[in-house]
Amino acid sequence: MANSPKTDSKTASTRIARGRIKRRTSAVRPGQAGFPRIDLPVTPPYFPMEAKSVDTIPVEGGYLFEPKWDGFRCLAFRYRTSVLLQSKAGRPLGRYFPEIVSALGELPADRFVLDGELAIFTDGILSFDELLQRIHPADSRIRKLSISKPARLMCFDLLVDGGGRSLVHLPLSQRRQKLEKFFRPIAPTGVIRLSPASVEIRQARRWMRELAKLGLDGVIAKRLAEPYRSGERTGMVKIKSIRTADCVVGGFRYTKQGAIGSLLLGLTDKAGLLDHVGFTSSFNAKQRKELTKIVEPLMGSGGFSGSAPGGPSRWASDRSSDWQPIQAKLVCEVSFDHFSEMRFRHGTKFLRWRPDKRPDQCTFDQVKLNSQSRARDAQRSIDRR
Repeated sequence: MANSPKTDSKTASTRIARGRIKRRTSAVRPGQAGFPRIDLPVTPPYFPMEAKSVDTIPVEGGYLFEPKWDGFRCLAFRYRTSVLLQSKAGRPLGRYFPEIVSALGELPADRFVLDGELAIFTDGILSFDELLQRIHPADSRIRKLSISKPARLMCFDLLVDGGGRSLVHLPLSQRRQKLEKFFRPIAPTGVIRLSPASVEIRQARRWMRELAKLGLDGVIAKRLAEPYRSGERTGMVKIKSIRTADCVVGGFRYTKQGAIGSLLLGLTDKAGLLDHVGFTSSFNAKQRKELTKIVEPLMGSGGFSGSAPGGPSRWASDRSSDWQPIQAKLVCEVSFDHFSEMRFRHGTKFLRWRPDKRPDQCTFDQVKLNSQSRARDAQRSIDRR
């Protein structure tokens, strides 16, 4: 869990509210369970299939591979002029993404259920922080963002087809065919898009290597023979892209029990200042004792000369509210899955000390995504599929 509480907004409760949707698509008034009645064979709240985490891409065959978008999971329901968006947790999302509701209401089919991921691209790179900005109480703020930084719904499954027929009992191989047919009359450059997929493991490996520049999390592998298993983790697996970085330890926090709870990590900016970028806390009891001997002698002056840590995450109640600066002499290697907005999005995993590395060599270059032009090239490769 990242230090900043706002990174947990992905799972924050979504307030029930009306949105004013332009043209012929009407906003809906929530009912007792948060959703109105809708005349479809699959109705909200309907929990999406989930994935079990594994370390490697399965090679035994019988899988469909897809990019793992870094966004909000979303089920989209439409019946005539009513459009509903549902989060992974079964909460209404439509108020926060009016441009998606409007676009779904303009599709040729007037009844369907799609499964996908809401994502926002900034300069060709996925920005989870821009998604978090949508969870806002003010309608005016949401409307402004929906115009200036519109989201996309990357669709990867079809649960109810354009004729109103449920497909959840069909194997994925057939549902994918029907999904591709559903998208044939839809412009490939709009905000409602078909997510690419392939049965080729070479393509999955290429996505793992190349699409990290877009900020993707990794790859999803789904069993082609499986029906849609609502709320279960038996039909698909996820393989995350794991990267490493060398970071300077600029401080630490004690636990409330007096042990070292986490190391605070920094990277050197272009001006030579040490900026706080996250933390690592993956230590057992024995390792914490060793850390005390290494870290406490360096307490005092030093710390972060650039941006400094704030308070601890509200989700980490066992940690002290104060952080202790130390001399910026220690370098460690950590693994991480995502870096955005000048910080690690989640807690990192400590791998080893790097006594061979100078602190001033630990720069942002090692965690930055590739250039915007290369990111746009990767995006175009997705759009062509």
